[in-house]
Amino acid sequence: MKLYKPIAVFDAGIGSYAIVDLIRRKLPHQDILYFADRANFPYGRKPRSELLGIMRQTLDFLMGYDPSAIVIASNVPSITVMDDMVPMTNVRLFGVLPPLPEALAQSRTGKVGIMGVQSMIDSPELRHFVARHTDRPENVALINASSMVDLVESGDFLFDPAGTRQKVDHFLQGLFVEHLGIDVLTLSSTHLPWLLPYFLDCRPSCRFLDPAEAIVHTIGEGTRGSGKTIGLVTESAEYRVDAFRAMLTKLRIDIPLDVVSLPSQR
Repeated sequence: MKLYKPIAVFDAGIGSYAIVDLIRRKLPHQDILYFADRANFPYGRKPRSELLGIMRQTLDFLMGYDPSAIVIASNVPSITVMDDMVPMTNVRLFGVLPPLPEALAQSRTGKVGIMGVQSMIDSPELRHFVARHTDRPENVALINASSMVDLVESGDFLFDPAGTRQKVDHFLQGLFVEHLGIDVLTLSSTHLPWLLPYFLDCRPSCRFLDPAEAIVHTIGEGTRGSGKTIGLVTESAEYRVDAFRAMLTKLRIDIPLDVVSLPSQR
């Protein structure tokens, strides 16, 4: 289908669709290009140089659709390589950042946590980000939630709810033992909001913050198209397109979906 100046939204998998859905609801006439690059999942385990190469190829690929804006719907590149990405394109780029100011403002104990994949949690850029937003960085726990992200991209959160609930319970129990006093956690991977019902079942007294609303708010009025959304997906031996289609069906997401490949995947 022909799109008019779409907003392109991409991530290494299913995670970014929640942002697509928010854009759809806020801007019903906006055309949207949704790109799930499962062949490169997970971004969070790529060395910086490899991640930058993937980002360059992805931006070049998406520019072929004449987008009005591109949303990097992944916390890892948004935190670690965004400054390097800005010169790669002449369209507006929007990234996903942990909603740390909101978390600190909502916390009753003054202790909060940022959940994300290991490479982001270990990055100096995230520590600099935290230091810019608080003079008490010791009260901000950086929590590796890579195992939770895997539950989403594998589809287990949809097709094995009992197993997912057990793994989420075990993860959160260990988290709150290690980090006493935390009462607000940021879902700083776009995959993690899909697990929110499990998180709330396990720890209803904790607040879990999703940064997606803030991204959509900063986009503005968008461009007036016909309200179409099309999906593009890559695949690997581990993350096949048929499994991705099954997840979309389970989530009752009905959009045209084409299988594509980036130059490095051919």
